[in-house]
Amino acid sequence: MAKPVFKSTAKKAPVPSAKYDAGSFIFEEGDLGTEMYILQEGEVEVLQQFDGKEEILAVLEKGDFLGEMSILEDLPRTASARARTDITVICINGTTFDQMLKSRPEIAVRIMRKLSRRLRQTDQLLREALGNRKSQSSEIPLPAAPKDRELASQLLVSEATGAQFNLAAVGDTLVGRRDPVTGINPDIDLTTADTQRSTSRRHAKIVAKDGKFFVCEEIGTMNGTFVNGERVPTGVLMEFTEGDEVQFGLVKLQFRGK
Repeated sequence: MAKPVFKSTAKKAPVPSAKYDAGSFIFEEGDLGTEMYILQEGEVEVLQQFDGKEEILAVLEKGDFLGEMSILEDLPRTASARARTDITVICINGTTFDQMLKSRPEIAVRIMRKLSRRLRQTDQLLREALGNRKSQSSEIPLPAAPKDRELASQLLVSEATGAQFNLAAVGDTLVGRRDPVTGINPDIDLTTADTQRSTSRRHAKIVAKDGKFFVCEEIGTMNGTFVNGERVPTGVLMEFTEGDEVQFGLVKLQFRGK
């Protein structure tokens, strides 16, 4: 005899939100905090004091997060956050953090990328301080210096807006939206083209190899990547050719020759 299945009818408590007027602080450098925040509306500037002067480190917008270090470790805030405009934020404490990671995996990926970037920057500063001898013995490679890219003779073109996006003739072209949280600026920035914010910050990369072009969706991407309407599996290279439609979230682009 089959056992009956009981389902919980308890409703999940809503995630609290808060509003701040322009010019007010969400938190200040040195404060102890137990919450992180996701920005729903408006803009926030992240500030830090250097030699008695206030420096703006980043300007965050809808969908960005801040204060995540207080969730991961019990240490004072390392920077201040001030509302640049009237804002609304979602407040995330330890009890809702796990649920957020399950429902919005892109946030977890962006946190990891942010911490990875900080680790590389710290490693570089340590090498510079310790000199070449220590640098040569370190196991963590420094990121290569950026080089001028050779551009392909093909473009991605938006028929809706007429915007054109160049591709690298060799290697990778990162597609997404600029991310002030991680400091990553994609080669193809869809921020202005994607008015509905359907693309992820680091959405996909286009790989050029032996005269052929492939698209590969990044880990943690939301809303999908498509070639001629066919979904591109995460981490899998899918080739596209001239005349094909490549779609990132809701942004549709045509692959054309110049």
